[in-house]
Amino acid sequence: MLSEAQAQAVLKIMLSSRECDRREGILFRQGRGWFHVDGAGHEAQAVFGTLLEQGDLVFPYYRDRAIALAVGLPLLEMARAFFARETGVSLGRNMPCHLSWRAGGLFSVTTPTGAQCLPAAGGAWGQQIEGKDRISLCLIGDAATRQGEFYEALCMAVQKQLPVIFLVEDNGYGISTPTGKLTPFGLKLFRPDLFTEVDGADPVALFEASRAAVIRARKHEGPSVLWARLDRLGPHTSSDDERIYRSEAELSARRDPISILVQQYGLSVEPLKNQIEEEVKAAYLQAEAEAQPDAGQISEHLLAPVPRIIAPLQQIPSARTATMRDAVNTALRLGLEHFPNMILFGQDIEDPKGGVFGLTRGLSTAFPGRVENSPLAEATLVGSAVGLAATGQLPVIELQFIDFVGPAFNQLMSQVSNLRWRSGGEWNCPLVLYAPCGAYLPGGAMWHSQSGEGLLAHLPGLRLVMPASPDDAFGAFWSAFSLPDPTVILLPKHLFFAAQPIERWQALPVGEARFLRTGNDVTLIVWGNTVELAQQAAEAAARENIDVEILDLRWLLPWDCERVGVSLKKTGRLVIVQEDTQTCSMGEAILAKLLTEMDGFYSLRSMPRLLARPDSPMPFSPSLERALLPSVESVLQTLREVMKS
Repeated sequence: MLSEAQAQAVLKIMLSSRECDRREGILFRQGRGWFHVDGAGHEAQAVFGTLLEQGDLVFPYYRDRAIALAVGLPLLEMARAFFARETGVSLGRNMPCHLSWRAGGLFSVTTPTGAQCLPAAGGAWGQQIEGKDRISLCLIGDAATRQGEFYEALCMAVQKQLPVIFLVEDNGYGISTPTGKLTPFGLKLFRPDLFTEVDGADPVALFEASRAAVIRARKHEGPSVLWARLDRLGPHTSSDDERIYRSEAELSARRDPISILVQQYGLSVEPLKNQIEEEVKAAYLQAEAEAQPDAGQISEHLLAPVPRIIAPLQQIPSARTATMRDAVNTALRLGLEHFPNMILFGQDIEDPKGGVFGLTRGLSTAFPGRVENSPLAEATLVGSAVGLAATGQLPVIELQFIDFVGPAFNQLMSQVSNLRWRSGGEWNCPLVLYAPCGAYLPGGAMWHSQSGEGLLAHLPGLRLVMPASPDDAFGAFWSAFSLPDPTVILLPKHLFFAAQPIERWQALPVGEARFLRTGNDVTLIVWGNTVELAQQAAEAAARENIDVEILDLRWLLPWDCERVGVSLKKTGRLVIVQEDTQTCSMGEAILAKLLTEMDGFYSLRSMPRLLARPDSPMPFSPSLERALLPSVESVLQTLREVMKS
């Protein structure tokens, strides 16, 4: 049972949450707000305020106002979130009740249902690595338990016996759809010892079940799922009218957790309620009077400032030639030696295989427990890395091919890329994701031969790099290990096995392109596999008295506008070559920026050209692949054409 003092504290949180709902509903109807998410009926979750400790993590969803208050979120921050004020944690960027409070371990909320589950599992993994009795709490609505990421997170938690509690707040509806016959609990899909059904409208019952789950987690006895039955006392959101799909009889039968707690303990409500009403009113009046967000700061916290990146402290290889595969392996090995918080996680990366291309060979033997095979689940890879990063770990993730990023795209789009931005820099996500990419290695077809950069470049908040040489590959990893932002490294598999001279074993300057050849006639911009084509085409063009300047971008997010602009002003002619498809691609984005924002148009002596793969999937037939991709001859022909015009 809750003690009387605990019950009083829980009641205050519940009443505060309810009053915030009431106040926001009034403000919305008065036209003083834009959106309202109702948490009424879910307030019993406030009991976790008596169970959570400093260092625990909470991964909530948007109906979890009470848990935010329970971990210490000030009422003023609640109000600032509603009014989207610049003074709020998210700087007015996140939606109302999409809360964040780093001091209380409250992870920034996203709208996509279930997107918090895998980060919660990853957070619990990080806590397990630390060896302390800290736990993670993941809250989720019943309808969202049909999301695949909920199942993946649960599998991860059971597999690794993680200290995580999943609290399913089952209010019976997914907006208007009854969920009773749709959830895994209703379908009896899971073993009964993992799930505990509890009356989620009864604070005492929820407290007892939650306390048992918390004790279990702190004793390192594995995860729990609490399936809490409760009633949603308001509409889904301010844009919903629940009377359309709920009968009057059903609406009148709903149970109020505040009333239940008051009756159980005989608590006095009115004096406390009046006090809270005044506190909430004052908070919302203050927030409403505060400044609107400054549009000029909209990109602040998109990426962190680049830190000083130290050189490797360990003995670097003495070899003056290496393959890209060797360089990646060396970077990972030195990273594991230098960064004690680095975790390498991926499919088939343990010995004896050491990854599909052998990039991690020998590392799991040398660093047992820090180089782990993952399940065949890309969302698990990326989502758990989000939680690992939240606990101070440095997750480095290998995907077998960038073509398989699809299942992980929800995490990249909903969590990874915008975490720093949406939390005003309160949270960050310093993970490294690398993957083989590209074609020019026949037989991969459409599922092993995409270059991938165009898709990823649509996610502001990522750093994206595609090296084309062993030393740049080493440098990309070494820089990425020190960056406080998520970095994606695309590795052209066609270039893995050719030994090349090594100029330097050092960090790759972040965002800096590299001049591979100087010239006066044409600027040729390339990256990845097209670097090799460009060098061969430039040599052939020189025999025709065409002096080509080659610029290897390397970093694609952000790309080096300055060096590209300098080169274009010198040559007046521009060719961009990419193996990605053309529409909405990096090449098109570069052209658009050069011609509309950088006055590149006035530097041009001829029409700029983009040589790209046609908008077609990659075929299996080697002859068809060759027909689609840029070639040395097609690059050379394009150079000739821009010189004629």
